[in-house]
Amino acid sequence: MKNNDKKSGFFFWFIFILFLTARADFVFASETETKNENTLIFKINETRQIISQKDFASLLEINTELKFEQSEYARAENIYFCPTDYFTCALYLTERKKYHIRKTSSLTVNEEKTKKFLETVAAQTDKEPTDAKFKIEEGKIINFAMEQNGIKLDIAESLEKIKKAIADNNFFSKKEIELVWKIIEPKVKSEDINKLEINTILGEGISNFRGSPQNRIHNIKTASQVFNGILIKPEEEFSFIKTLGPVDEEHGYLPELVIKNNETVPEFGGGICQVSTSAFRAAIYSGLKITERHSHAYPVPYYNPQGIDATVYIPRPDLKFINNTPGYILIQTEIKGTKLIFRFYGTSDNRKIEVDGPFVTEKGTDGSMKTYFIQKVYDSNQNLIIEENFKSYYESPNKYPHPGQEPILTKKPKDWSKKQWKEYQKTHNLN
Repeated sequence: MKNNDKKSGFFFWFIFILFLTARADFVFASETETKNENTLIFKINETRQIISQKDFASLLEINTELKFEQSEYARAENIYFCPTDYFTCALYLTERKKYHIRKTSSLTVNEEKTKKFLETVAAQTDKEPTDAKFKIEEGKIINFAMEQNGIKLDIAESLEKIKKAIADNNFFSKKEIELVWKIIEPKVKSEDINKLEINTILGEGISNFRGSPQNRIHNIKTASQVFNGILIKPEEEFSFIKTLGPVDEEHGYLPELVIKNNETVPEFGGGICQVSTSAFRAAIYSGLKITERHSHAYPVPYYNPQGIDATVYIPRPDLKFINNTPGYILIQTEIKGTKLIFRFYGTSDNRKIEVDGPFVTEKGTDGSMKTYFIQKVYDSNQNLIIEENFKSYYESPNKYPHPGQEPILTKKPKDWSKKQWKEYQKTHNLN
C-alpha cells in the first residue's frame, strides 16, 4: 500500500509537469511567496532565491519507458508493444505477458537549461569581496572600513546537487535545496595594517573643475570616493576602469557631457575624466611606471595645463600604471573648493622624480593642439630608471559639437569689430 502511495505521488508531479509550458526566462518570486505551495526555494549562504514550480519544471525532462512488469497489470499502455524485433516478440510476447506491459516514467535535469538557470541565480547572488580601507590621519595610517567576504555560486557542484535531488525523488517533498557556494576572502584585511609600512607621501595630483555644472561636480565627487582608501600592492598593475566599477544611475551617477562618437553628448558619469586626470598626475609625480594613458580628443579647459590629462571610458580607454615602489600604495582623495586632489602614500625608496613640461609644440586657430611632457625617475643611486615622453594630439573642439551648439568660428566675421572678435576668441579658447 505504501509503495502504491509513493508511486501515486510521483505520478501526480509527473502529470503536473507534463502540462506546464516551458519558459526560457526565470522570474523569481518575492519573499512574501515563500509559503506558497507552488514555489521552490534555493538557499545560497544567507540568501534565498524563490522560483515557481512552473518555471522550475522547464528545467526538467520526462523520460518514459515501456517494459514488462509481472507484478502489475497494464493500465493504458499499448499491449501490443514489442521491445525487440518481430520474431522475438512472436516467441516471447505471450498473450498473458501482453497485459503486464507498463509505462514507467522518470524525471531528469536538462543540464543546459539548468546551467543557464544557475547562471541567472549567480548574477543575483555573487558578491565580490571588499578589501579593508585605510586612511592617513595625523601622519598615521588607520582603518576606516572593515573588509567583507564575498560569495560565489559553484555552478557545477550546484548542478550535480539538483540532479541528485531529482534522481532521489525527494526534491518536491522538501521544496528547498541549499546550493553549493564558496566564500571569497578579501586580499587586504584590517589585521594587515601593521604590515603595510606606509609612512610617507609619494606624490600628489591636482586638477581644477572650476565652472563645472552641478551634475558634473556630483559625478566627480561620486567617482573620487571609490578610490579613497584603495591599496595597490607592490608590482601590481593598477587599472582605473577595473577599480571604478559600473558607471550608471544605479551606482549614483548623473547624466553629463562626455566625448563620444565624434560628439560631446550627455551620458551617465560625465566628468569622471577629472578623476582619472588627477590620478594620472599623482602617478606621474610619484615616479610610477605608466602602462596605458590616452589624451582627450580635444583640449578641455578643466584639464589645464593641456598635455597632462588622461581620458577613460568603460571598457576602454583605460588608465593603468604599475606600483614599482617597495611597498603598498594607499590612495587618498580630497576635494578642496574646486580642486580634486589625489595623494599617493607609501614607502619611500629615495627616488627622485623630474617632470619637464607640458610644452605646446603646435596650436591652431581652430583650437587644435600638440603637446608633450617628459617624466624622468632616478633611483637612490641617481640611476635613470624611467624616461617617458608623453605626447598628446588634440583636434579642434569644432569637430565635437555640444548638443545645440553652434559651429565655432575660426575667422572674424566682416561685421564684427576687433574687440568683439578678441572677446570671442578668449571665450572659446582660440587665442
